[in-house]
Amino acid sequence: MLTVDRVGGGALALLAVVVLWESRALPLGVWRNPGPAAMPVALALGALVLGVLIALGGGRSEPLAAVGWGEARHALVILGACAFAALALERLGYRLTMFLLLAFLVRAVERRSLPAAAAFAVGLAWGSFHLFNTLLRVPLPRGPWGL
Repeated sequence: MLTVDRVGGGALALLAVVVLWESRALPLGVWRNPGPAAMPVALALGALVLGVLIALGGGRSEPLAAVGWGEARHALVILGACAFAALALERLGYRLTMFLLLAFLVRAVERRSLPAAAAFAVGLAWGSFHLFNTLLRVPLPRGPWGL
């Protein structure tokens, strides 16, 4: 019988297998000098184990047919916002893209006030940029205006 946990665990395991398959083209490296595939492979192995455990232990969860689609609109809006972010990141830069994405999600999806949405978006977009770009030295895309 298909249950929510069995389907969710199976989907997680399938995603992990796809990541493992795609990571085979990258060098794994060694313990002291890991390659670019080391972290994706480690995370995928963990997800695979958890996905299988969830699927095996999911016999008592609710049946998949009982799941309603009341939140489907929100899911589609969030998926569309993520697609926008993926397409806009290189064109607009990290900070501006994250600001627009977060402001939209907090204002439109979470229905918070405009000042709260703007403050949250500015703080998280510029704060995360500072953390990754400045402190951790991970280069992030800058848009045409240096944002």
